[in-house]
Amino acid sequence: MVRLASPDIGETGQHAEHRPVVGQDVGCEHAEVAPLGRGGEQGVEQKAAQPAMLPAVFDDNGDLGRAAVARAFSVCDRTVRNWVERAAAGTLEDGSCRPHHSPGALMPAVIVEIQRLRQLGWTGAQIAEIVAVSPAAVARTLVQLGLARLAALTPRPAIVRYEWPRPGQLLHVDIKKLGRIGHIGHRITGDRRRQARGIGWEFVHVCIDDCSRVAYAEVLPDETGPTVGGFVRRAVAWFRRRGVRVHRVLSDNGTGYRSRAFAAACRAHRLVHRRTRPYTPRTNGTAERFIRTMLREWAYGPAFDRSAQRTAALERWLHYYNWHRRHRALRGQPPISRLVGYDDLLRAHS
Repeated sequence: MVRLASPDIGETGQHAEHRPVVGQDVGCEHAEVAPLGRGGEQGVEQKAAQPAMLPAVFDDNGDLGRAAVARAFSVCDRTVRNWVERAAAGTLEDGSCRPHHSPGALMPAVIVEIQRLRQLGWTGAQIAEIVAVSPAAVARTLVQLGLARLAALTPRPAIVRYEWPRPGQLLHVDIKKLGRIGHIGHRITGDRRRQARGIGWEFVHVCIDDCSRVAYAEVLPDETGPTVGGFVRRAVAWFRRRGVRVHRVLSDNGTGYRSRAFAAACRAHRLVHRRTRPYTPRTNGTAERFIRTMLREWAYGPAFDRSAQRTAALERWLHYYNWHRRHRALRGQPPISRLVGYDDLLRAHS
């Protein structure tokens, strides 16, 4: 039999904690529930002690002992029985909640057939009609197979990464449209009530070398053909002053890059102009990634009161990017390291 100490009532009128002791017989109807901890839960020490106490309590006790201990620990009889069975099996860890048998689960042959029909381009409703299961079951199976979307049926084209061996063999050019700044905007303050509407746009023209990742950029008022052509002329001259002879230019299919003014600028500097495939901006991914970095660290990073402040900060940020910012594609070296030798860095920087 399990012996429980009789409740002691102190001056506060609260029952003391009941503990199994030897010398007093108590039936299930007389077993008091042990006091709970703060918030209606058992104390941490009591929870931790439960699995260790069970084998010693139930080795010599019968069903009556299980019921009494269940009430002493404020748990149901089924929980106590589970603890006893786990202790007898030599493990007290929680088992899996997955059922041993699932009569409603789809057969492996049905799953294979669903996969085969899906790879032929069939919809979920058509597959459900053929395999004679519910559309919901087909949808769940397609999710498990990773074929819920039709785009998953077409493999993505392999990404061909390349890098020209020498600086100047290919320049990536692109344009990013930015809104003018009338005051510190919601990106900094989080307040969308004060918006400077109708103040216009400005365009950041970027040019980045494929081999060295050395970049040149300007903030210009538009993206027309003459503006783009003038930017390319200045970019080629900027690279020439640093000892780089430009051979090719890669751009998207924007109107400025298809203009006669841009073509004339390329002919004047003997540049081969290449354009990306329509609707595939990843072909010009070097410029796209540079623009993403530039927006995060320059355009939208600091707080600017006016557009003129942001434009003035561009040259300083470009110097940091080219001379000091470490590039992962360059094995942790700054872009200028591929244009200037290690021994000449200090002389070129001064």
